[in-house]
Amino acid sequence: MISRSDAPQWVKDAGRAATRTGGRLTAGARMLPDFLMVGTQRGGTTSLFRALAAHPSVTGPNLHKGVHYFDVNYPRGLSWYRGHFPVRALAERRAAGARPLAFESAGYYMHHPCAAERIARDLPGVKLIALLRDPVERAYSAHKHELARGFETEPFERALDLEPERLAGEVERLRADPGYLSHAHRHHSYLDRGQYAEQIERLFGLFGRDRVLVLYAEDFFGDPEPCYDRILDFLGLPAWRPASFERHNARPGSPLPDRLLTRLRDHYAPHDDALAELLGAEPAWRR
Repeated sequence: MISRSDAPQWVKDAGRAATRTGGRLTAGARMLPDFLMVGTQRGGTTSLFRALAAHPSVTGPNLHKGVHYFDVNYPRGLSWYRGHFPVRALAERRAAGARPLAFESAGYYMHHPCAAERIARDLPGVKLIALLRDPVERAYSAHKHELARGFETEPFERALDLEPERLAGEVERLRADPGYLSHAHRHHSYLDRGQYAEQIERLFGLFGRDRVLVLYAEDFFGDPEPCYDRILDFLGLPAWRPASFERHNARPGSPLPDRLLTRLRDHYAPHDDALAELLGAEPAWRR
């Protein structure tokens, strides 16, 4: 038997199209997310997503970990979005009597200038999880990621130099046109994405501190059990743990040169100070 991963691309695309069509037709019976993982890109979100999706009372989207509705697919409408999630009756059956929670993970939600407002408007009562990572390591990892995907052609130092020019005016364009997609803002925001304080402060302002859980990738990968338990408590889920916590999508490579390490540490120092003041404690990478 041919597995899904071995099937030709046209077969995969046809299957996904059929699933989405069926999802739209049955949207009224489907769930909307109770919580979202909103970031950050290259912050360990895939690993945490899989650990949470394994919980018997949690269900993710049907096709991918992230639907990217509130950032790049918003003009498609809420019925299109709902069509990506399971039928509630099936989710309840899997949860064996507990109330199931639906979720998705999209690392661009926290950084996109319009996504948070859209989430607050369309998903009243939703809870958010923001998984942060050392912004220096995150920026370097993101560059390797974009290179591998073909979205970047410049070496890291040159990409850092180009970032202000590449991003100039993009936030304004995104805010002005709901259908506008910014390649540069999504794929070349190496420095900007790691300026966490302003992004977290925006989430606090829209959702309240009690509905936003800020975690650190360093804590999750260093000692995952208490981090996972904290998430379940935040979401009101029954105690449970997966058989193991695995790390996914790591991109090994050469270490960051000292001059770039210093440059990035200096750049992020005031932003990390602001984050520490906002949260009342030093971020994990400065402890």
